Amino acid sequence: MKNVHSLIACKKGAAAAEMALVTPLLIIIMFGIFEAGNFFWNQHIVSTAVRDGARFAARNPLSEFAGCVPSASVVTATRNVTRTGRVAGGTPRIADWTDGTTTITVTSPCNSTTTSGIYVNYPAGAPVVNVTATVTYNALFNNLGFTTTNLSMEANAQAAVMGF
Repeated sequence: MKNVHSLIACKKGAAAAEMALVTPLLIIIMFGIFEAGNFFWNQHIVSTAVRDGARFAARNPLSEFAGCVPSASVVTATRNVTRTGRVAGGTPRIADWTDGTTTITVTSPCNSTTTSGIYVNYPAGAPVVNVTATVTYNALFNNLGFTTTNLSMEANAQAAVMGF
């Protein structure tokens, strides 16, 4: 009976047992923080890319927006600038960002009432370019069970065409 009491009163392995119980939770929290940070970083990249595309499209000549419809060359160049950061295309800003996983639309409805200055020949108003991108998010730890098959990042930006 004395041996049982001394065994129960012994505290020699308590710290190791507590650490064994807490370590899996700490590892899960750490992986979650890395994954959330990566998601927010990729969302920032997509938002910045869409703004770059809208600014690029807005600085094309007004003649490229005849009838308030962007020319095919403006649409292609804007898609390239948005996805890769270069007019001619190249390596995408996010590894799996392809035209197949991305929808980028460039439209320019004449929805402004400004008809003076550089828009004097546009009685319907200033052309406005809208650029939208939807990119599928791929998790850092996809092989560890963090599946993100339905998770995507979306961004939208618009700018009035200035024709520089």
